[in-house]
Amino acid sequence: MASQEAQVSKRLAWIQDELEALKASGLYNTIRTISSAQGAWLEVDGRRVLNFCSNNYLGLANHPRLVAAAREVLDRYGVGPAAVRSIAGTLDLHLELERRLATFKHVEAAVTFQSGFCANLAAIPALVGKEDVIFSDELNHASIIDGCRLSGARIIRYAHCDPNDLEQKILEAQGTYRRGLVVTDGVFSMDGDIAPLDQIYAISSKYDLMLMVDDAHGEGVLGHGGRGIVDHFGLHGKVDVEVGTFSKAFGVVGGAVAGNSLVVEWLRQRGRPFLFSSAVPAADVAATIAAIDVLEASTELVDRLWENARYFKAEMRGLGFDTGQSVTPITPIMLGEAPLAQQFSRELFSEGVFAMAIGYPTVPKGKARIRVMLSAAHTREDLDRGLEAFARVGKRLGVIAG
Repeated sequence: MASQEAQVSKRLAWIQDELEALKASGLYNTIRTISSAQGAWLEVDGRRVLNFCSNNYLGLANHPRLVAAAREVLDRYGVGPAAVRSIAGTLDLHLELERRLATFKHVEAAVTFQSGFCANLAAIPALVGKEDVIFSDELNHASIIDGCRLSGARIIRYAHCDPNDLEQKILEAQGTYRRGLVVTDGVFSMDGDIAPLDQIYAISSKYDLMLMVDDAHGEGVLGHGGRGIVDHFGLHGKVDVEVGTFSKAFGVVGGAVAGNSLVVEWLRQRGRPFLFSSAVPAADVAATIAAIDVLEASTELVDRLWENARYFKAEMRGLGFDTGQSVTPITPIMLGEAPLAQQFSRELFSEGVFAMAIGYPTVPKGKARIRVMLSAAHTREDLDRGLEAFARVGKRLGVIAG
């Protein structure tokens, strides 16, 4: 027995070495534990702290209407689907959500998945294969990257948010593939910048390429009442595939592909997470429908989110912090090196502010940061308290002038 344990220990020793290397370089991710519902304030590791971490853009994750909708369906549908969508897991609620989402986003059809990550893993390999090519923004999300790799298609990266480079890459690849797909994030989650989707559409249509946008951080944020980046640019009916998630602004969990009805029908037949992973539980589906109800009823939460973002960004810049290139509520506080970012995060936590450090491989080396995620749930008093904490820590660590 001891010999067997020694063999296992030797076989996995490399993992311990890698973990120690992460700690030495300031890249080890210490995961904190939350003991409360999501909101502007959280119970984290036993203390109450201001929440600048969550993707809860509109404060819907603990909204009474969503909680009530989830609770209401439990007695009828139970807690688990017990099947994949294609066998015995498609509830009438799933179809209602897909109809409501299509109407909300002004598209022909929609199909839902277990997460936004799963939606990308479903869509990309179903649309392109080994004879095809994908033109992908160099800073696309990991789920897009993984979907591209799974497809087997040739991946050609173009310079971040650069339509001219995209067109150049397309011209260089002409005649070497069967089908082509252009894919980009809508809002880039680490920097908060927006893809020039109108220009990308013009190029993709010029060369008869399919166009896909992952709008995970745009839904509920951009466009009229949070209808997303396609609405923001007025491109309804022109983008073949819109991937979204319900785990951010919608406050629940799950993902979707919306857009062309042919694409949606095809994904019901060939989207692997749809075919091989259990359906989203009824309670989550009902809560997501309730989120759409809230968004369709008023733009108040979206308006408040943007008001908070404008105020916080302006005040942070006034203090002397570098907030990068963000034009959305995502607010990166650029610090450079990972050890500094981690120390900054720890000292913020001691000041009662929960704002995690982000470093490599989530962002490139040398571009570590604190990423502040603002929410409509934050009051002006919350924001001011956070600003005061950032100012104290920034001066203490020499990031801004004392």
